[in-house]
Amino acid sequence: MAGNDDGETREAGESAKSGGARPPLGSRARDAIRERIVDRRYPQGSRLVEREVAEELRMSRVPVREALRSLVTEGLLELLPHSGVRVRRLARADVEHLYEVWEPLAVQASRLAARRVARAAPQEPEGLGALRGTLDVAERAAAADEGAREVAAHTAFHEGIVTLSGNPLLSRTMEQLGWQLQLLFGLREEPAHMRAQHAVIFRHIVAGDEETAAASTLLHVRDSRSVALRSLFGDEGDDGRGDGRSDGHGDDATLYTNLY
Repeated sequence: MAGNDDGETREAGESAKSGGARPPLGSRARDAIRERIVDRRYPQGSRLVEREVAEELRMSRVPVREALRSLVTEGLLELLPHSGVRVRRLARADVEHLYEVWEPLAVQASRLAARRVARAAPQEPEGLGALRGTLDVAERAAAADEGAREVAAHTAFHEGIVTLSGNPLLSRTMEQLGWQLQLLFGLREEPAHMRAQHAVIFRHIVAGDEETAAASTLLHVRDSRSVALRSLFGDEGDDGRGDGRSDGHGDDATLYTNLY
């Protein structure tokens, strides 16, 4: 472990030289472990051994122990009696509960974001440029075959819509959902389909069209739910909600009408 300690000393020195801008080791360990869970390098149900994780991350066990405890609190990991932790398996109820909260939040956020854009015209409201940037990041990540980065960009897209909505209560709620959404976005069988749906939502927000922005978001969230249930539990049906699959082109407003 001496090598790990030396690595930490070197990292701390580099951080000091840069004005201490780098996050603490515990936070970096937490983010690295979370990323491995999201992209399924650490599959659901797999046991994580503190020593092995520390060696993989080239850190001492102290920040890794702190990170594991934090992720247990977040619900990504669960304690095993006398044997450390394992990646928590998502139950059907976990997925259903998430979408029960996220669906109305996402739909209302898109509606409010489009309203802000319409009211600010011809100027762009703060946050619209950042939202556009998440689409660019997702495209670049896809081209480079960087799955974890693309998933993070998809989550950032929805966080950006919430920010653009201007509603701080929605923002605080979204903060609690971020990692769970990343976990489910990582299940996507067709990432290009998600990028196309996001482009449609963005187009309607930019146009200031509240109801079509909301409807396209509803279509997207319900499609995401169907994909998650199919990937995790082999569901073939959609419980009557419809997955509304679209290639992101054509008269999508006609498709959305069927959801109301």
